[in-house]
Amino acid sequence: MTNSQSIAGQLVAFAADHAGVALKDALAQELREAGAEVIDLGTHGEDSVDYPDYGTAMAHAIADGRAALGVLVCGTGIGISIAANRNPAVRAARCANTTDARLARQHNDANVLALGARTMGVEVARDCLRVFLTTAFEGGRHQRRVDKLTDA
Repeated sequence: MTNSQSIAGQLVAFAADHAGVALKDALAQELREAGAEVIDLGTHGEDSVDYPDYGTAMAHAIADGRAALGVLVCGTGIGISIAANRNPAVRAARCANTTDARLARQHNDANVLALGARTMGVEVARDCLRVFLTTAFEGGRHQRRVDKLTDA
């Protein structure tokens, strides 16, 4: 993973259902190798589990301050992001490419990246994660919109 200097030292939470566990584990390992600290909220195997449980676990980790940023993985990234977004502390963005990941951070101050293990390859997921973690929120005109998300 490139940009390891800006990734080193970051604390990132990960959670996935059974469809996303292999991609979660691969991405988490790459972050560890780049010097990031990883919180693994599960799941830890391929036995069938319910994605809302892991989206909710991520939401709690963000809301209680254990992590400022997170990564969710399920088959499509959709269901698990819906579950996490039920918590007002979470701004989970399901991203399919690096443009999505960059704009989710720049314009929406997304704090959780959601990925689909069945809809993208590991290289695209890795690139999305790198961009997500190394892109800053622009603030400015975007801040009032993000504030409305929090106040909703």
